[in-house]
Amino acid sequence: MANYPIGIQTFSEIRNNDYLYVDKTKYIYEVTHPGKYVFLSRPRRFGKSLLTSTFDAYFSGRKDLFKGLAIEKLEKEWKQYPVLHFDLSDIKEGVVENFEESVRSSLASMEETYGVEKTADNLATRFKELVERIYKRTGKQVVVLIDEYDAPLLTVLHDPERLEKMRTALQSFYSPIKKLDPYLRFVFITGITKFSQLSIFSQLNNLNNISMLPQYAAMCGITIKELEDNFQEGIGVLAEIYHYSHQQVIDKLLYHYDGYHFSEDSEGVLNPFSLLSAMNNRKFGNYWFSTGTPTFLVNMLKHFHADITKIDGSEVWASDFDQPTENMQSILPLFYQSGYITIKDYDPIMQFYTLGYPNEEVKVGLMRILIPYYVHTNNVEASHAVGRMYQALRKDDMDGCLKAMQEFISTIPYQENTLKDAPTTEGHFTAMLYVMFSLLNVYVESQVRNAKGRLDILIKTDTTIYVMELKMNGDLDKALQQINEKDYTIPFKSDGRKVVKVAINFSTEDRTIKEWKIEK
Repeated sequence: MANYPIGIQTFSEIRNNDYLYVDKTKYIYEVTHPGKYVFLSRPRRFGKSLLTSTFDAYFSGRKDLFKGLAIEKLEKEWKQYPVLHFDLSDIKEGVVENFEESVRSSLASMEETYGVEKTADNLATRFKELVERIYKRTGKQVVVLIDEYDAPLLTVLHDPERLEKMRTALQSFYSPIKKLDPYLRFVFITGITKFSQLSIFSQLNNLNNISMLPQYAAMCGITIKELEDNFQEGIGVLAEIYHYSHQQVIDKLLYHYDGYHFSEDSEGVLNPFSLLSAMNNRKFGNYWFSTGTPTFLVNMLKHFHADITKIDGSEVWASDFDQPTENMQSILPLFYQSGYITIKDYDPIMQFYTLGYPNEEVKVGLMRILIPYYVHTNNVEASHAVGRMYQALRKDDMDGCLKAMQEFISTIPYQENTLKDAPTTEGHFTAMLYVMFSLLNVYVESQVRNAKGRLDILIKTDTTIYVMELKMNGDLDKALQQINEKDYTIPFKSDGRKVVKVAINFSTEDRTIKEWKIEK
């Protein structure tokens, strides 16, 4: 059986212990020739740390680790350089003292490795003098690798005061890099988010951000070709377990884990952690969210009062989502850079990007996290309700589906009702239904536009398309009339599936779905 490297982020360990490795070394060569100052942002659990470790092994001259890989034919010299590898991934409390202590420990270890004495207490000065002394001692330029540079910042994005303190500390530490240019061979910085160059790397005005360059779109993640070339054994095992054909397994893997695009017109890539986990566990599952709850994301959703129903399908310019995180005016930059949405389409004439959820794993996982904020603080009760809704919808029983939802919402104690403190608006009602329907493993879209207006919720199952109009303390007949007058069903007439109109009325007094009407 293949040896899948679950959670292993050290290149040498993967190669020495015969773990499966998808060859990305051609990118190592391309980025470093003639690159010198490089920045790459990618979502969490996407292979950034492994990539950084691969740079470490390459510049350390570990030719033996690259036998049989693409770079073996590209690199002719295999020069060895001193490498300073900083990993900030564990500094997540947003406390300056923790960051300084971690860096202090790293510098001490590096000083010992290269036989350099500590000469200053100030971290920036100590860093600068370490590089200079290594250069003088070895006669070789130094490589600086900074992994997860933004980890200390993510938990305090919503807290301007703490964010500023941490940003100042990072800026101070990184400030010597530009002045060290004669002593540096290569600098690689990676993280999840894109902070402005001025705020973090104020002196480094020649930092090359390759995050959205098409030639590096597959530098992290697994392409379909890489899936088929490297995972045949795992695909075969899943096919046997699930009684699927080879192609059905591939389709299922793509449905769950594919769909990430980091440039317009670039090939899609699968989430490597989720793919490896599915292969190792021999089971399709939601693995990306199981590794940690993104509390910073929920905090920022609250901060921006984001409308969750309008994120999927957003049409924007690049400047609306590929921008420094601390300058963002909406949730889109953080959602994109964190991997919750990705590029789905691009209009070269208008230069518009369409953003959306990359795959089913991300959408369902995100909705589960949002249940306490839009529906109910008890995820177990919500899961039971979603199960009943799902069973009804499988039978094309929308009436039974809405009854299950109505019963669930009506039993939520007042003190736990998310509508208690939220504005009793149609928008919140729509968001609540959108979250619950999104958990049913069906296609769900909200605020779908046509020439005459926007329909509230669109649901597509294998057999039926449901066009929904929602009202708050309203009239069901008027809701159905609106569906007809604004031609909401016309785009789906030629689809081949049944088209069903659904009008739903929510009572602010009862704080639940009061009634509905279904017209087939």
